[in-house]
Amino acid sequence: MGNSFDQVFRGTALTAAGGAGLDVADVFSTFLYTGNGTARSITNGIDLAGEGYPVGNGTRFDSTGFSIGPGGAINGANVTRASWTFRKAPKFFDIVTYTGDGNATLINHNLGSVPGMIIVKCTSEAGPSWPVFHRALDGSAAEDYVIHLRTTAARADGGNHWYNFAPTATQFKVGPINDTNTDGYTYVAYIFAHNNNDGEFGPDADQDIISCGSYTGNGSGTGPVINLGWEPQWLLVKDSSASNDWFIWDVMRGLPSGVANSSASLNPNKNDAEQLEYGTDLQGTGFQIKDNNAAINTNNNKYIYMAIRAPMITPPAAATDVFDITAYTGNGATNRSIGGLLIDMNMLRTRDGNHSGNDDFHLWDRLRGPAPALHTSTNGAEETDWSGTYYNIDQMTGWRNGSDATYFNNNTGTYISYIWKRAKGYMDCVAYTGTGANRTVAHSLGVVPEMMWIKNRETAIAWAVYHKDLGNAKALFLNDDQAEFSNTSIWNSTTPTDTNFTLGTYGNAVNQSSKDFIAYLFATLDGISKVGSVSHSGSSTDVNCGFSNGARFVMLKRNDGQASWYVWDSVRGIIAGNDPYVIIDTDAVETTNTDFIDPLSSGFQISGDFTDGDYIFYAIA
Repeated sequence: MGNSFDQVFRGTALTAAGGAGLDVADVFSTFLYTGNGTARSITNGIDLAGEGYPVGNGTRFDSTGFSIGPGGAINGANVTRASWTFRKAPKFFDIVTYTGDGNATLINHNLGSVPGMIIVKCTSEAGPSWPVFHRALDGSAAEDYVIHLRTTAARADGGNHWYNFAPTATQFKVGPINDTNTDGYTYVAYIFAHNNNDGEFGPDADQDIISCGSYTGNGSGTGPVINLGWEPQWLLVKDSSASNDWFIWDVMRGLPSGVANSSASLNPNKNDAEQLEYGTDLQGTGFQIKDNNAAINTNNNKYIYMAIRAPMITPPAAATDVFDITAYTGNGATNRSIGGLLIDMNMLRTRDGNHSGNDDFHLWDRLRGPAPALHTSTNGAEETDWSGTYYNIDQMTGWRNGSDATYFNNNTGTYISYIWKRAKGYMDCVAYTGTGANRTVAHSLGVVPEMMWIKNRETAIAWAVYHKDLGNAKALFLNDDQAEFSNTSIWNSTTPTDTNFTLGTYGNAVNQSSKDFIAYLFATLDGISKVGSVSHSGSSTDVNCGFSNGARFVMLKRNDGQASWYVWDSVRGIIAGNDPYVIIDTDAVETTNTDFIDPLSSGFQISGDFTDGDYIFYAIA
């Protein structure tokens, strides 16, 4: 991203004991911005008020993030940057400052647990490096070793740095060396926790949110699987056995699942621009190295990492917090920003059919990254060449059409974009690799999924759809208009739970061995979304979704007979008259001259012009 990399660790204290009940989003944020050369506020949702002090260039801490001045190092015009904010909290992160005394000295801290990693920097002198303690540098005596953040070097003897003292829940030791404790020098220490089934975060105060561990490379393109027990959003990785770069990846810039050479990496040990390289496959329970490059996967080399858990907002206050609709007319501009919500899933298509062969719904999600597009009207495998030129999601709200306006911002073309944001009880995305055998897949929805869309990313095979009212022995295909069909092996005749869903061995649609899949999970959330079914006949049928001001988005599919997947929205019009609709399973242009649904304060009404039958639906308030 751009041509500059500035890393700033920022922290403030939280007094809640053990961080109990805090979400990871309360204590950590990745925020992307483009410098504008003028003083500005960065609103990242982390309360930093009253902590720290001005550090130059107008930088200060605010209640919603931090503010920066016009300085080129952190806000030079037209340079894109990534900022990572760590808020002090027990069992997550702490900051300590001290003045060196030239001895072997114990330093007190308030992390409240044994540190997983410590980074020290001398603040008064230019010479000392960035020594790092990491609990996984050795299996039994990590305090005997050191590794340095600003070099590529492998681990080295750290006896002088940590004085062979294993950190405790209250102290660590520094030895008489320039890097850590020269008399009269001043230092800052950034102290990171390692949660091991002792985290106290989340709504039930039982979540782990940070892990400092290691993996051993196998030299294969199918690399080791690192089981964290949760999905990460940020990774720091270093080869401790050999001279190789440090890597920082995060989902905001691009940490996709199952796409080779597409992880957007930044290197703390050098000032290079961001690179798209290597394969790190995000999973619901951790990550997998999917590359045999020596930097991340040399056979028998030991790699250390720090991982931070992905957030899941719970619950959203309103549907507008988790769903966005933008209908727009193209203006031919490049890098145009569309939408006002952070993207976890985006469905985008033309309305007027001005791009032959690309007029259907294109679907992107953050787990797969901006490059791979899926088409809801076909059974084709994902197309991996859309990033940068045509489509980008590396921003805090919405998406950009990239350097080519042909497809999604063609002059005078008309388009519709739907954006979903993941949230407990509402919607979740899960990436997984098929096994070819009956299995379960973990998810983070927090409730039982009521509808699921699943696509084999590598094989031309239909989109499989589960719906609660069809049961666990029936399915639909998202990419065609066929009626429901019965098959006990697709879901293995097992209803999803609030922690996992079950897959069988039906064809290659949901669980082909060694193939990558993506699953989108939807649920009813009172006042926000509704997954249901309805029988329609006669002049009109009211569909009560429990909403207070009608539906903004409606999807209808007849399940007892042949019919398309219809989509309406209130931006294009849900009125007592003709309502424009688009279809999920074809590339047909928008239809504007029919009156199939009407507004209803509690949901929507199906009109008498619509074919009688049994329907499943999905609606958002």
